[in-house]
This record gives sequence, structure tokens and C-alpha cells, in this order.
Amino acid sequence: MSGETAALRLPKAKGPIMTSSLPEPVARLIAAANAGDAEACIETFAVDATVNDRGRVVTGRDAIRAWADGHLRGAAVTVDVTAEITTREHATVTATVGRGGASARVYLSFTVADGLISDMTITI
Repeated sequence: MSGETAALRLPKAKGPIMTSSLPEPVARLIAAANAGDAEACIETFAVDATVNDRGRVVTGRDAIRAWADGHLRGAAVTVDVTAEITTREHATVTATVGRGGASARVYLSFTVADGLISDMTITI
């Protein structure tokens, strides 16, 4: 399952639509974030997954849920993928992430195992 990719069409910043080759759980995470569906975001992570958000590390779905509550609840979040690199179980995404009228370029690195995200690292 870790080799599956999703044929998700993601908007490219100020340009045409690009077709994505992101692993399926990564594509689902981005789509769920854009839909404001926090629970669907959480379901893309393995039970023992790790998120490293600029040095703040949380491990396990419950901790990831608490971390996500601070990011996905309230103001609408947008994840606009502008570049991606996928190699087997690893994917790296450059995106413009917007929240509450502000936006920032963000780099997201993922490891996927058994059809779920096992590791996500966020850098700016």
C-alpha cells in the first residue's frame, strides 16, 4: 500500500492546475485540511505517527489531534501545493499555507508506511 499514489488535482499558485503524484494519504491530508475536516486529517496518520512542527514534536494520534486543534480549528486553513517530489514512501511538498488572512511558504516532508502517514516534518 505504501507505494500507492493519488491522482489528485491540486491548484498551483497563480497558475494552471497540476496533477499530483503524492502518496494517497498525503493527498487525503491536504484535501481534508483544505475542507476544514480535522478528523479526516487525523485519520491519515498511523496510530504511532510523529509530527515535527518546526521543532515541536508530537507522537501518536491523540497528541496529533491536540496539535491539529490549534491549527485547523477556527480560521479556515488553505494548503496550496506549489511543488512536490515523491520517491516511494517519501514525499516532500512546498506549499503556501494560509490561515486567517495570513500565509507562509511551508515545506512538508512525509514518510508513508502501510497506507498511512508515519512521519510529517514541517519547516518554514
